[in-house]
Amino acid sequence: MEPAPWVAGVRDEGPKVTRIAEGVYRVEHDGRNHVVYVAGPPDHRWAFCNGQVFRGDFRARAPERPRAPHPSPAQSLTAPMPSRVIKVAVEPGAEVKRGETVVVLEAMKMELPVRAPADGVVIAVWCREGELVEADAPLVELR
Repeated sequence: MEPAPWVAGVRDEGPKVTRIAEGVYRVEHDGRNHVVYVAGPPDHRWAFCNGQVFRGDFRARAPERPRAPHPSPAQSLTAPMPSRVIKVAVEPGAEVKRGETVVVLEAMKMELPVRAPADGVVIAVWCREGELVEADAPLVELR
């Protein structure tokens, strides 16, 4: 199969991307396989992978310059698509580690773990188990 259109320009030694279905890709990189779900218009796509949501224009471009470190503001974790909350694994005040599952959603008969993007502390939980949430609905706020 041909590479996904949103990764045009990726060099051969980079990740190998295979289209599995409309909006679903397998990404092979450093001996690991990941399934990535992609939706939205070309200039403002969102991708869901390993419990994290990425938004923006994913077409290949020059790397960004490193930025000076600054205190991290609160970060809101949101639902990647309309779904049902099947598990809330944290509560306000809980310390979380990067990659830890904080909420599990169910959409299209699949479980979607929402993971902490970095170490932090849960400031607020904006959802509850059994609740239906819309795309981009805030689920958990971290600092």
